[in-house]
Amino acid sequence: MIRVRSLVPLALLGCLALPAVAALTLGAALSVAGIGLPLLIHRHGADPAILGSLGMLTGYCGTLLTPMAANFNLVPAALLELDDPYAVIRAQWPTALALLVVNLALMLGLVFR
Repeated sequence: MIRVRSLVPLALLGCLALPAVAALTLGAALSVAGIGLPLLIHRHGADPAILGSLGMLTGYCGTLLTPMAANFNLVPAALLELDDPYAVIRAQWPTALALLVVNLALMLGLVFR
């Protein structure tokens, strides 16, 4: 149960922080350095390779849901001349939530083997 409580903040931080940071690698480094390394890898013995790769993919879920990732969400709406600039985000939210749930399940199964 402690491991589950440790993974959820990493996933949520990835979803919220990665889109807000301009460079994806910088956002991933911040979330791994702040939560992943001291809490999951050192304290609970998580596999760093699996945690890092799934953490990056989990951060992409936040990119699908925020207008801060303008290249992925607002620019296509403008190029397609859509009436609603947030139509792209509304179309992507089911995929983002499903991807987040699958990534959390994969992390729980693979990171702490």
